[in-house]
Amino acid sequence: MKTISILGSTGSIGTQTLEVVEEQKDLKVAALAAGSNITLLERQIRKFHPSLVAVWEEKKAKELRENVKDLNVKVVSGMEGLLEAATVAEAEIVVTAVVGMIGIRPTIAAIEAGKDIALANKETLVTAGHLIMPLAREHGVQILPVDSEHSAIFQSLNGERRDKIGKILLTASGGPFRGRKRGELENIQVEDALKHPNWSMGQKITIDSATLVNKGLEVIEAKWLFGVGLDQIQVVVQPQSVIHSMVEFEDGAVIAQLGTPDMKLPIQYALFYPERRFLGGKRLDFAQLGQITFEEPDMETFLGLPLAMEAARKGGSMTTVFNAANERAVSKFLRRKVSFLQIYDMISECMERHHLIENPTLDQILETEQEVYDFIESRW
Repeated sequence: MKTISILGSTGSIGTQTLEVVEEQKDLKVAALAAGSNITLLERQIRKFHPSLVAVWEEKKAKELRENVKDLNVKVVSGMEGLLEAATVAEAEIVVTAVVGMIGIRPTIAAIEAGKDIALANKETLVTAGHLIMPLAREHGVQILPVDSEHSAIFQSLNGERRDKIGKILLTASGGPFRGRKRGELENIQVEDALKHPNWSMGQKITIDSATLVNKGLEVIEAKWLFGVGLDQIQVVVQPQSVIHSMVEFEDGAVIAQLGTPDMKLPIQYALFYPERRFLGGKRLDFAQLGQITFEEPDMETFLGLPLAMEAARKGGSMTTVFNAANERAVSKFLRRKVSFLQIYDMISECMERHHLIENPTLDQILETEQEVYDFIESRW
């Protein structure tokens, strides 16, 4: 029996993780953490019987305590509650599926408590990779990627030496607007951007996929996860989302991981690594598929990727600026406060005005995030 904690249990990754728990009878849930969806969270508590549950808002936590008073479960709130869920004694592995930089502190706490990390929170490595990876090595903790592309790279590296990597080929679907030019994106509505062609994801990550910011975040993550330079990472558009990513080795061999678009595969692989288990669902039919095609990403139209590369090359606190500006810009777009293309303008302006901190501490990372938020609120 393996015991896990899930941070972000009511989101897309969290709910699919619980589907894996339901299917695999030797997984036990020690703790759940969620934002404000206490209706779904209560159903999860009654089904999976965690000993601890964290809710971000104390008002919601109080309501949930009343709703589950017939159960033997402790309900906590705020950042302290999130930290408690991340470090609960019984958990061997923590699934970090919260969205945003709120995930950094609980990830660090979990590592310091000796927990393996099933990493689904992009911001942790994007903004604090220089802190997280050395800390994981120091505590002998595994960082197991849940993101489909990084899981594909991780699987492609099985049995291979990482110092033999020639290049990582990070695949992208191209998002819902693949093939369009900048002028065609001026009047894009929220509903259009939320129609991803292949994957079912949360709202923020779906918008990030449409802008190619998501692929930029993944490039930065890959740099930290696999210890490669930025010049060793190439983004390739693969519209069918069949090849989830590839590794080219120094002898020219390319190893790829293929499969149907299903997030439960990387989730399950992370939870049971190095064991591979049966997973139900649709299988690839290559005869029906017919072909797999490739394109270069359009870096002139979809500025999320080149802006991310610029932030990564500058390093230090600039990746925090990129991430925080995008986070707030996407939030405003979803609330129809700014246009689709203004997301790029907001990121670019925040990066231009930032004074770089080369090796930021956690406090400086969080201060930089707040400075970006304050600037955006004063400007837009």
